[in-house]
Amino acid sequence: MKGRKQKISQDTCLQRDRAEPEAYAGGQTYMGITENNFTNADQTGYGLLEQILSPTNMNQAYKKVKGNKGSGGIDKMEVESLRDYLVLHKDELIQSIKGGTYRPNPVRRVEIPKDNGKMRMLGIPTVVDRVVQQAIAQILVPIYERQFSTYSYGFRPKRSAHQALNKCKEYITEGYKYAVDMDLEKFFDTVNQSKLIEVLSRTVKDGRVISLIHKYLHAGVVVRNKFEETNVGVPQGGPLSPLLSNIMLNELDKELEKRGHRFVRYADDLIILCKSKRSAERTLANIVPYIEKTLFLKVNREKTVVAGIREIKFLGYSFYVYRKEGRLRAHSKSIAKMKERIKMLTSRSNGWGDARRKEELSQYITGWINYFKLADIKSLLLHVDEWFRRRLRMVIWKQWKQIRTRLRNLLKLGIPKQKAWEYANTRKSYWHTANSPILKRSITSDRLQQAGYIFFSDYYRKVYCVN
Repeated sequence: MKGRKQKISQDTCLQRDRAEPEAYAGGQTYMGITENNFTNADQTGYGLLEQILSPTNMNQAYKKVKGNKGSGGIDKMEVESLRDYLVLHKDELIQSIKGGTYRPNPVRRVEIPKDNGKMRMLGIPTVVDRVVQQAIAQILVPIYERQFSTYSYGFRPKRSAHQALNKCKEYITEGYKYAVDMDLEKFFDTVNQSKLIEVLSRTVKDGRVISLIHKYLHAGVVVRNKFEETNVGVPQGGPLSPLLSNIMLNELDKELEKRGHRFVRYADDLIILCKSKRSAERTLANIVPYIEKTLFLKVNREKTVVAGIREIKFLGYSFYVYRKEGRLRAHSKSIAKMKERIKMLTSRSNGWGDARRKEELSQYITGWINYFKLADIKSLLLHVDEWFRRRLRMVIWKQWKQIRTRLRNLLKLGIPKQKAWEYANTRKSYWHTANSPILKRSITSDRLQQAGYIFFSDYYRKVYCVN
């Protein structure tokens, strides 16, 4: 089998020019598995690198990367070729890392759109680099989990956005009705690498591991076939970036705990809850200097606000108080985003067949409800479903196209011949016709369900009853 090979440098100088990938032949096994290589969370000194490179840990990292799939990096090696590559080059790879001569490849820059219309910059490492990063993360996560704050919920095992939101509800019920909605400007792109290495070195005493992580931070990025240095930031897209971001922001967590604040953090999304607006303003004024002068991060002054809990957006939700209890809503922007997505999935001109449309809609609706199930959205979803059914009737009406097709289908659905003929010949718009009494009587909710469509309110009731 032919594939791509990651360049493993034997030179101690940082390489800017990368060799073209070489072809290789596959083998039968990739890494030996032993059963006595277990992570000791107390061992952070010399020997930590050996834990990272142990056969068991490297195999777990390989399986994780393979299971996550994803696209390849700048060397164009795909996940499917990874096993064969490791069969031939595992010893060379491990020895180069132990010897300090391994040089990670630059990441491949990918841009994805954000909700505000701007672009989020991702850095996709090569699949080999992803395995090494994953191996590092698997050893460091148990070590750092004991240090991380109880009030940090993002990118951590057995923690979720729902837990973060429930903690916010708890604080609001206790009377904390004002919030500092903190926005760290381009956090992943502006992390001070020297500060991050300093923080890492307090816990990780194996200098070889620190050096390897430093190499990943300095590996650079390829943008439109042009190499750019990365002297600041932690590229999003690799297995290490979530852990490194939490290690950096754990410094902020500890400072907030030291000052006695009520806060919730999910990755770089942070809100600090206070009992009065004046207290929130004072908290903001006091914490900004620490963030900017000690952690060397940037606070976005325009987006960082002090507001009542009804006015803020956190993890797609908003908050309110009902009978002295903190409650959750889906934020208006989240609802607008959901409707835009449904419009795209029910577009009359996307060329999709019925089977694909039903599958895409089903996946999106179930995913949306599973995420927003904590919110009080029962009445909202009833209105959304009315609009959604109208979108479906519009699609179906367009599919019928010809007059004789419309007439035949309306008659089959029980519409009297005169009315069926009248509507089959209508020149009104698809959207207008979709709201007509005739189509509501013929293309009913029950018939749409029988055809395989699911609705927000129905799935919400199912999830709500299960919970």
